[in-house]
Amino acid sequence: MAKVGAGEIIYDLRKKIQEITYDLNQLGDLPTDIREMITSANLVRSNEFLSKSNDKKTELISAYAKYSEALEEMLSSVFEIQKDLKEILKTQSSMIESKKKPSKTKRTRK
Repeated sequence: MAKVGAGEIIYDLRKKIQEITYDLNQLGDLPTDIREMITSANLVRSNEFLSKSNDKKTELISAYAKYSEALEEMLSSVFEIQKDLKEILKTQSSMIESKKKPSKTKRTRK
């Protein structure tokens, strides 16, 4: 059966994905070279940006992996519940069918 709080886990992961995406968007684009700086300084700036961007993308991929696992788990639980409900319906319909069958006892007249 499903873990208690699966919906909460999915909500938290979705929220984390949104936060990471926001952080990644806040980084903006790769900084352009500043002519007044020497090449090595521009490379250091680019490297820092790429490192931050790479870290956020790695974090985002990890969050999406956890999110998809939680969704798969929840979907599996939904299918289990669906299967159980089908069995219950079959049982109930067979009970109804057996009650609807008329009895074959003869009525006696006085």
